[in-house]
Amino acid sequence: MTEIRVPTLGESVTEATIGKWFKKAGDAVAVDEPLVELETDKVTIEVPAPAAGTLADIIVKDGETVAVGALLGQITEGAAGAKPAAKSEAPKPAGKPEQKSSTTAPIAAGPEEVKSRPADTPEAPSVRRLSVESGVDSSTVPGSGKDGRVTKGDMLAAIEKAAAQPTPVAQPAAAIQVRAPSPADDAAREERVRMTRLRQTIAKRLKDAQNTAAMLTTFNEVDMTAVMAMRNRYKDMFEKKHGVKLGFMGFFVRACVQALKEIPAVNAEIDGTDLIYKNYYHVGVAVGTEKGLVVPVVRDCDQKSLAQIEKDIADFGRRARDGQLKIDEMQGGTFTISNGGVYGSLMSTPILNAPQSGILGMHKIQERPMVVGGKIEARPMMYLALSYDHRVVDGREAVTFLVRVKDVLEDPERLVLDL
Repeated sequence: MTEIRVPTLGESVTEATIGKWFKKAGDAVAVDEPLVELETDKVTIEVPAPAAGTLADIIVKDGETVAVGALLGQITEGAAGAKPAAKSEAPKPAGKPEQKSSTTAPIAAGPEEVKSRPADTPEAPSVRRLSVESGVDSSTVPGSGKDGRVTKGDMLAAIEKAAAQPTPVAQPAAAIQVRAPSPADDAAREERVRMTRLRQTIAKRLKDAQNTAAMLTTFNEVDMTAVMAMRNRYKDMFEKKHGVKLGFMGFFVRACVQALKEIPAVNAEIDGTDLIYKNYYHVGVAVGTEKGLVVPVVRDCDQKSLAQIEKDIADFGRRARDGQLKIDEMQGGTFTISNGGVYGSLMSTPILNAPQSGILGMHKIQERPMVVGGKIEARPMMYLALSYDHRVVDGREAVTFLVRVKDVLEDPERLVLDL
């Protein structure tokens, strides 16, 4: 019997929701064949079959929440399923359990097996330790070992099951809000859809960021004339040489790195009573997908060329929309950029991506009348918004940061000269 368990999901990811099973109990499976889809707060992943055989049991059903390492199901070798092993046998004389039958009993034994276990059956030290640490009474756990003894595997499965049970109750606040019932005419025209794991976690984390950080937003505007002129002049050559389009995001990433080097507090985070200043620049780039917002991280942006940054962003965007991002590609960011301008947003106040202390909001480029050299000219302008944690970043630092970003974008030669 081969167990199917929830794999390690990555740093800070401790649970997942069963999206759907691709197989039913009794179906034949091949090695590495996708068996079940798991939804985490970051990505959707598929769990492959660890062995070939028959899917004997499905322990956790669609929509249920499970912890890392939880037992999802079991695979038996060969073409036969596990159902014959679960057939009840003739009643055994009280106090004389048959050793042979107890070793072949399924792990998920019924209450009868617990009752038939001799009262003086010794417990393994590992079972006692797990019982004390978890609070799960080992006497209530069906045993699959010799003479009905509880094994370490039985305890781990029981602990995982107990840990998974209360999770649906502890849903994010946005997911458990109860509203007053609608009038009958309105209710008939409503559609109720269960929130995905990703959407629930987005709601929870955004609200947690508002509740935890002393969040404030400062604004500025940037004249995009110089960047647009440079982009128009070199975009064809750039794409031909590097195989990727020259967009605006690469300029913003490089501009932010310049500003983060000068104002390190925006690249810091709180850890208890300490401030952690990070001398590396992993910039998260928010990408909207059908399932929700994801933020893949472009690492070591200070060490990458504009072309490599554009390649990374294009690759992340494509794989995010296809649901192919890896969990580790969305972790470890030190600063985030969100581009609401692609959807037409003129101005917004982005919410921090905790535990980061800063996020830059880009917006729609719009021609506006500006006074240039004493004359009114139409210029392509963009509003910039920097939301920051006032516990870490002072107002002077936030304003200075945004001015530095503006200066670099309005004079992009600074990127080449590292000024």
